[in-house]
Amino acid sequence: MIDGKNNQNLVKFIKKSTCFIEKTVKIGKNVVIFPNNVILGNTVIGDNVVLGCGNVIKNCIIGNDCNVEYSHMEDSKIENDCKIGPFSRLRPNSVIKSGCKIGNFVEIKNSTLGKNTKASHLAYIGDADIGQNCNIGCGAIFVNYNGKQKNRTMVEDDCFIGSNVNIIAPVHMSKCSYICAGTTLTQDTNCEDFVIGRARETVKPCRAKKYLKESK
Repeated sequence: MIDGKNNQNLVKFIKKSTCFIEKTVKIGKNVVIFPNNVILGNTVIGDNVVLGCGNVIKNCIIGNDCNVEYSHMEDSKIENDCKIGPFSRLRPNSVIKSGCKIGNFVEIKNSTLGKNTKASHLAYIGDADIGQNCNIGCGAIFVNYNGKQKNRTMVEDDCFIGSNVNIIAPVHMSKCSYICAGTTLTQDTNCEDFVIGRARETVKPCRAKKYLKESK
């Protein structure tokens, strides 16, 4: 482990002049740092990490074999073999277990994601404890604030949360629950429950022509 003050020459910088690393930062072996990285505070970076362009990292622990790109992270812990970004945000008290994927425009706050869980794009995960091998679909929202207080959500292992799902905390999802796309979940689920909550669409044959014509 090397420190940001004296041993930056042991790290492979693609363009060192564009990066800022505070003296308190500790960096492992075989780390590659691309342009425009800002690394602050008591950050610890493990071995074989690739920091792609444009990261801001403050007071974080990043495990071995991780890849982080165009992301903003503070006061959080990322374990080994995780992929973060591009354009992810980890707010304070986020814990990302080994093998997770946090994709573009995913925001995580005060939450834990278990091993091999994936939130690939466009999701908000706030005040949640999520098990391993879960899928969090595009547009999923963990609704943690009711205007007066914050509430937590518990998601056990092997759950599937479809696209555009709203999870209204406090909720406890038991193992292997399946929440269909477009559902608003307001109650606890039992093991292997299948939950769907949508209004059925009404199709008006040949009606589109009228509205498209009026809009011109």
